[in-house]
Amino acid sequence: MSEEKSLNFLEEIVESDLATGKHKAILTRFPPEPNGYLHVGHAKSICLNFGLAKKYNGKTNLRFDDTNPVTEDTEYVDSIKEDIHWLGFEWENELYASDYFEQIYQFAVQLIGKGLAYVDDSSSEEIAAQKGTPTQAGTDNTFRSRSIEDNLRLFEEMRAGKYADGAKVLRAKIDMASPNMLMRDPIIYRIKHAHHHRTGDNWCIYPMYDFAHGQSDSIEKITHSICTLEFIPHRPMYEWFIEQLGIFPSKQYEFARLNMTYTVMSKRKLLQLVNDGHVNGWDDPRMPTISAMRRKGYTPESIREFCEKIGVARRENLIDIGLLEFCVREHLNRIALRRMVVFDPLKLVITSYPEAETEMFRCEDNPENPDGSYREVPFSRELYIEKDDFMEVPSKKYFRLAPGQMVRLKSAYIIKCDEVIKDENGNITELRCTHLPETKSGNDTSGIHVKGTLHWVSVAHAVHTELRLYERLFKAENVADAEGDFKENINPDSLQVIATAYAEPALKTAKFDERYQFLRKGYFCLDKDSNEEKIIFNRTVTLKDGWAKENKKVSIT
Repeated sequence: MSEEKSLNFLEEIVESDLATGKHKAILTRFPPEPNGYLHVGHAKSICLNFGLAKKYNGKTNLRFDDTNPVTEDTEYVDSIKEDIHWLGFEWENELYASDYFEQIYQFAVQLIGKGLAYVDDSSSEEIAAQKGTPTQAGTDNTFRSRSIEDNLRLFEEMRAGKYADGAKVLRAKIDMASPNMLMRDPIIYRIKHAHHHRTGDNWCIYPMYDFAHGQSDSIEKITHSICTLEFIPHRPMYEWFIEQLGIFPSKQYEFARLNMTYTVMSKRKLLQLVNDGHVNGWDDPRMPTISAMRRKGYTPESIREFCEKIGVARRENLIDIGLLEFCVREHLNRIALRRMVVFDPLKLVITSYPEAETEMFRCEDNPENPDGSYREVPFSRELYIEKDDFMEVPSKKYFRLAPGQMVRLKSAYIIKCDEVIKDENGNITELRCTHLPETKSGNDTSGIHVKGTLHWVSVAHAVHTELRLYERLFKAENVADAEGDFKENINPDSLQVIATAYAEPALKTAKFDERYQFLRKGYFCLDKDSNEEKIIFNRTVTLKDGWAKENKKVSIT
């Protein structure tokens, strides 16, 4: 019997809350800001929030934290919803912080009425100076002692649009000597005359994240508000607002965010990569965004498995991207359709095979699937093989094709190289071989055994394709800790384009939702840039981890 998997700390909290009757059911939320595309770090949060609710028969809300109209757009809203659906999750309610703008405004009025908030005319530089330092208490300013009546009037005038951006802010009156500097009278509203993607020009003041977040959780009666570790210092503020307003006591819990080798997770840095042209958009397959991984051919199952393997921790750590790639290989090995594609062609003529004849060989689509399908692959006198599958002067343990040496052509015949044809410059242009008819795959009566098996494509039936071979975008393992500008660590060889490769005919009808293993080469998927004139494939991942150290190599066969 397999050992039962231990609970992570969040599961322990949920089970305790349910067992003690603190909550009859759990309600979590995933609260992205619609100011960019989701990345694999968000995938971890999505799997955690939705997965926790699913395990304990609870529900999850999708709530967009749209409190900053300058950076937000419906394009990002749509992409976020697509990503969550693609990962395999459904939300209970689609909500927006902007749904609660009037209610949050009234919460602010309530705090003013209790003498717990005030309008401050100070500049951002003055406010920063007044907050003091971690070892020195902050100092009160004259605006802190404004009357409740004046604050109510000024706040109403702020809402009415009487003041310019930056002229005034609303601050909570907490404790200017608090050891937690975030509690030193934090700003909870600022003036921003900007068009909002949902509320239009109805508002010119917007709540800060720390004021909108906890109140939105409370309005929705979220039982477990799960955040990343950087929000630990914000938790006292979260609890203070809820307590002072006397509203539903949502509770915040923190877990370690996902940090991964050879990439960056900062939206600001990802936006830089896009804007500076280092990548071709948010869904460039070299990006760590979910949309990029989808375009690259990753599967939602493999990403969910990755999130399951890394688990939920309370301490920050750096996860090897090789683990994600391992999960992708594991899943693709089970589901990918096998196809033959020649990347760097060398023509091979089987002189013993009839010129006008074409033979169809029945090939398995996926040997990992015992009930799988088959395809017919045409075989003819003229074939393409890979240039590096031939060596004119072979080394001792070279088992591929060489003069006088025999190999098997995958699912076809054993052949022997008889002659090497060269041009006037001494470059090899053609190989001439003979085949052994009695060695036909599935009906081999020869008793001959060879160690090398090559993939091939019939010249007459070859389909021209473009291949995009992606590598990791950064050379540095830990980009965040690398010296200098992070962009200095960009890998100049992160994309290699093979303009013309030769594929077997089955790939002419390739589908976007299918995954392929190009035999001996790697896993690939059809790219969205494909059209009737050009078929383009992206390399999802190689067959084995060529980046890992020798003692860490992962090979999927």
